[in-house]
Amino acid sequence: MAKRPNILFLMTDQQRSDTVRALGNPIIQTPALDRIVREGTSFTSAYCPSPVCVASRCSFLLGQWVHQTGCASNSPMPQDRVSVMELLNEAGYQTHGIGKMHFTPQGRKMWGFETRDFSEEGAGPDDFTQFLGENGYAHVVAPHGERSEYYYIPQPSQLPARLHHTQWVGDKTLQFLSERDTRRPFLCWSSFIKPHPPFESPVPWNRLYRTVEMPLPFLPSDYAHLHTYWNRLQNRYKYRDQGRDMNLLRTMRAAYYAAISFIDYQVGRILDYLESEGELDNTLILYTSDHGELLGDYDSYGKRSFLDAAARIPLLVRYPERFDANAQCDTPTSLVDVLPTCLGAASLSPGSAHTEQSGIDLANIAAENTQRDAIIGQLGQEGTGLYMLLTSEYKYIYSAADRQEWLFRRMRGNRLDERSLAGNPAYSSTLNAYRQRLIEWFRGDGYELPLDGNKWRDFPPPAEPENPDAGQIFQDGRSVSAQFPPGYSPQVDPLRPAAE
Repeated sequence: MAKRPNILFLMTDQQRSDTVRALGNPIIQTPALDRIVREGTSFTSAYCPSPVCVASRCSFLLGQWVHQTGCASNSPMPQDRVSVMELLNEAGYQTHGIGKMHFTPQGRKMWGFETRDFSEEGAGPDDFTQFLGENGYAHVVAPHGERSEYYYIPQPSQLPARLHHTQWVGDKTLQFLSERDTRRPFLCWSSFIKPHPPFESPVPWNRLYRTVEMPLPFLPSDYAHLHTYWNRLQNRYKYRDQGRDMNLLRTMRAAYYAAISFIDYQVGRILDYLESEGELDNTLILYTSDHGELLGDYDSYGKRSFLDAAARIPLLVRYPERFDANAQCDTPTSLVDVLPTCLGAASLSPGSAHTEQSGIDLANIAAENTQRDAIIGQLGQEGTGLYMLLTSEYKYIYSAADRQEWLFRRMRGNRLDERSLAGNPAYSSTLNAYRQRLIEWFRGDGYELPLDGNKWRDFPPPAEPENPDAGQIFQDGRSVSAQFPPGYSPQVDPLRPAAE
């Protein structure tokens, strides 16, 4: 049997697809990602299975669509499935995880990892916060940035670069690579928390970009007609529904880019180390993100949308044995394709444990050896269900909460969705065809929950409070209440929603 390659996942959180210089962004600085683009294959129509952290990561590690996993939001993952780490570990791979995994509800479940360096935002003590304490920074109560009211306020890190989480993930990756069992191939999943808000980076990275260099947000005419229930919900509870400050929005983007460039620097360190050890060409490197970020486009923020800004992601693959250098593939792809790609590289079959595997080996997609012409996506279920069907030509979206559908002609390059064709008589047959194809896809898989015969089921619409402050997320002073002097106590509503 040929030597099995090492496998390295480099995953970010909330990174848009249009944030790689070599793929058309003239402002951002990403020399390491540019190297992967030059030396590997870029999948330029890659989308998340669900535009939210837990659901997307669940589909990533199981290789299944959202309706198959049953995890359609930041909700519990199924605990009876077999992950890509388990399959590879059973085949003899040394498996190690670093950083944010967002495994829910069991955050410390191993899922096939032999070892892990634990780190999650807001999850209490973990390996990273212990590391900060050992280095004299236990007093920093928000090491990833202040959230809630400050969620979208750019802020300098309270940590020096050498102790920042982004650097910690890079350091831990290099430590694993230098100490691993060289008698076995490895699977290492290095997962960065950034550029997920808050947009904070340490000096000097927070000074890399100037606000005046940043483009204004994309606000096409009639953009409000593209909003769904989820857009309105996010804008409200993230304090972004009370008007725009264009300079603040450009500063946001500068801070967002800075977080990505700091990650890129860690990627460069990892590539250089693998090259120095003679392992670079024998390692399947896959760089991606769990979903994107609206970042003020369409006057919206966060994820939870199938507009390209939130749903389209970078997907860069380097492994000369199976992927051409400096190649781009525009066939629709998804994070569900990662598991079969790894099995294909390792010459493994999924086995009976993965009879519902839905992805396709990316090497076969790039070589045009498949019939893949569409992917699907889902967020939420029942009354909040948001669904997508995407081909190389069109994108169809349906929102159960709004009882509304949208149809977009696919854009090339970094152009964003601009105007829905739904309601245009010239595209009624296309709209009907895409609607029925998605409905039949679900029915064929036995997923009847959103369906009523050959149409979408009507659910009672979710409540949308009239009070603009209803349900706001705010800083919880209880966790640091001992630091307040006598006579000062944060007034906290015990019924407030939990920060995500």
